[in-house]
Amino acid sequence: MKQNDRLQARQLALDVLRQVDRRGAYADVALNQCLSQYTQLHAKDRHFLTELVYGCTRRRRTLDALLQNFAHQPIAKLPPDLRLILHLGLYQLAFLDRVLPSAIVHTTVELAKTNALQGLSGLVNAILRQALRKMEQKLLLSGINDIAERESFPDWLVNLWIEQFGVTETAALCGWFNQIPRIDLRANRLYTTAAQLQEIFANEGIETDLIPGVRDGLRLTHHVGSLTELPKYADGWWSVQDASAQLAVELLDPQPKERILDACAAPGGKTTHIAERMGNKGYVWALDLHQKRLKKVQDNSTRLGITCIETHAADFREFTLKETDGKPWDRILLDVPCSGLGTLHRHADARWRQTPADSPKLAQLQLEILTHGATLVREGGTLVYSTCTLHPAENELVIAQFLAAHPDWQIVPPAADSGLRRFSGDDGTLRILPHHHDMDGFFLVRLGRG
Repeated sequence: MKQNDRLQARQLALDVLRQVDRRGAYADVALNQCLSQYTQLHAKDRHFLTELVYGCTRRRRTLDALLQNFAHQPIAKLPPDLRLILHLGLYQLAFLDRVLPSAIVHTTVELAKTNALQGLSGLVNAILRQALRKMEQKLLLSGINDIAERESFPDWLVNLWIEQFGVTETAALCGWFNQIPRIDLRANRLYTTAAQLQEIFANEGIETDLIPGVRDGLRLTHHVGSLTELPKYADGWWSVQDASAQLAVELLDPQPKERILDACAAPGGKTTHIAERMGNKGYVWALDLHQKRLKKVQDNSTRLGITCIETHAADFREFTLKETDGKPWDRILLDVPCSGLGTLHRHADARWRQTPADSPKLAQLQLEILTHGATLVREGGTLVYSTCTLHPAENELVIAQFLAAHPDWQIVPPAADSGLRRFSGDDGTLRILPHHHDMDGFFLVRLGRG
């Protein structure tokens, strides 16, 4: 990467971080807008820009702690642009190893000069030189012992997880969330299997791994570029879907010719997986509040060769059997709205947007959805409750409240010979812990009546 390219990537990263910091923009939205505007950027520059934006956003608290160690004044008093520029420099020194340290210092000083901070460029140089000396002594991060500061998470979230998992497990969990997300694929079993798809990719020089316990899953070991250009995408042989999300349909266990409802469907990854597992033979309804979001379900269904899905815009809590033919459903998937605390590596700024008050509010909505779902399933039918969070208020406590109010319902554990047993606890629920299972954090439970 040439020097001018390095400066441009850093300048664009600063521009995006300004939007996130000052306007409350979502990091992924602001970054995508930037990338779509600067289409001339080389692939390596785009990758570098992406890593700077997401890395500085994730590591904001750690970078502030580092900066405070070297600044001789409270960092809250530093000009906002100076703070962001120093974050960019410190992030590269602390967490990247492919750029020469001297180049990091030089380009960060230049970034200060080109953003009307000429008078403070000497301070930038001094702070980064101090950090460089600590880095060379392998002591740059050694003084940050608090988990929340070292791994860059809010105190309330770290405390919540310590209460659940303990200190050591929480540190490992937070560390896992700070890695770059991997890309998982789901083989469309209407056309192929995960093993067959792996062979097709291998013939094109693309390395993948099968995912233990996830029958349709395939993980890309390394990929830079457009996913839609990979083999068989246009033919509908696979979709992008995290391994944990695939387990929801595995637990639902849809069968051909059944009537199945996906209550919170958009963008449709689980809906299309249901149809694939049914052999495209049956009756699948996809519900979502917003018709615009259901367009994605329709588009995905077309590409994947699926014809048994109908989409309908509705609030599930107001949806009744009268909306169809009056018959109850064989199975209902309730992938409910949640805080997303199991997917923090995929959403760089999500850890800073959530508050302790969010989960109790969401839990009320989740319980309403679950309670209503129980009225729509036939005797002997199945409900699957699913979240991508690690907050007990949205998981275990919702299920406990539901079961206390509905004694005719019970948890149905995975079968003893099922691959799902590796994720199942003594109570029959599935808890996907990222640092143990190397996939997004999820909570899943199958409920049956009669």
